[in-house]
Amino acid sequence: MRQTGKTTLARMVSERRRDVHYLDLERAGARKALSTPELTLESLQGLVVIDEIQRMPQLFEVLRPLCDRPENPARFLILGSASPDLVRGVSETLAGRVLFVRVPGFSIDELESDQQDRLWLRGGFPRAYLASDDSAAWRWMESFTATFLERDIPQLGIRIPAEALRRFWLMTAHYHGQVLNAAELARSMDVAANTVRRYLDILNGAYALRVLPPWYENLKKRQVKSPKVYVRDSGLLHFLLGVESMSMLRSHPRYGASWEGFALEQTLALHGDRDAYFWGTVRGAELDLLLLRHGRRYGFEFKCTDAPSMARSMHIALEDLQLERLYVIYPGRARYALHARVKALPFADISTVF
Repeated sequence: MRQTGKTTLARMVSERRRDVHYLDLERAGARKALSTPELTLESLQGLVVIDEIQRMPQLFEVLRPLCDRPENPARFLILGSASPDLVRGVSETLAGRVLFVRVPGFSIDELESDQQDRLWLRGGFPRAYLASDDSAAWRWMESFTATFLERDIPQLGIRIPAEALRRFWLMTAHYHGQVLNAAELARSMDVAANTVRRYLDILNGAYALRVLPPWYENLKKRQVKSPKVYVRDSGLLHFLLGVESMSMLRSHPRYGASWEGFALEQTLALHGDRDAYFWGTVRGAELDLLLLRHGRRYGFEFKCTDAPSMARSMHIALEDLQLERLYVIYPGRARYALHARVKALPFADISTVF
């Protein structure tokens, strides 16, 4: 997504080298220079940074033969604000030639642990987190969401009224952390279920929403097979819900769901979102997050309570899923065991689980 610090990070990498060519496709001059992309890029050597590549999706096809050159005189650092699958006009995946590095906003391991509530309330976008006060952060959020819907989404070749997508985004904020029910959302918006799925694909591909898939296997139990939906950034979630302070958040009906989404995103930011699922049964047993790592299964529950305790659902998840370990992530400070394979873990210690 935009505004997470990708360009800043790329410039920091570039400062360490002398053979750098920087092309920012937000600038008309850079787009004009690439009006004949084969001629322009073929002559460059060293590190070539192409920022906001979704503005010129045809470049993906040009990059493939350049990456295959035997002498390989250039390396390309490509920055984008949306999944290539979402950008209209992308026919080349660069499979086998590209390494994806996802750049989220701030994570707790980059900040002081006493800034936990600030990160939760404002989210990880640097300009929101670093704003002078909550009001300034909210003004930035308002500007960001308007620009995102009215300019960024159309630039991907998507022609959907901004107000319709804004309404859907607001609706999903109220369903944050719940199993997706496309039919219910469609009825609420008075649109077809296929329209809901299309909107969901757009916001998921633009990294505004997370669609967390379900894990299911042959357990002789009826298991949930629909995904869960989250607003990725907690600050954006709170902006959409009209929550402007920690005191408002603590009294809000979505308080627990907000913590779940916030802690889940921080866990995935630190440990990767590959092979990440949630698990649930029709009879109510569930696990907020299941990570498969090195052939083992690790479970996570996210509880916004002062002293989490062992729950029946955790016993079921341990037995049915054969978890190596289960962590209960909560906002307190003490580590303690709840079971031989279950540990209550402070949020600030998420980076230590593996």
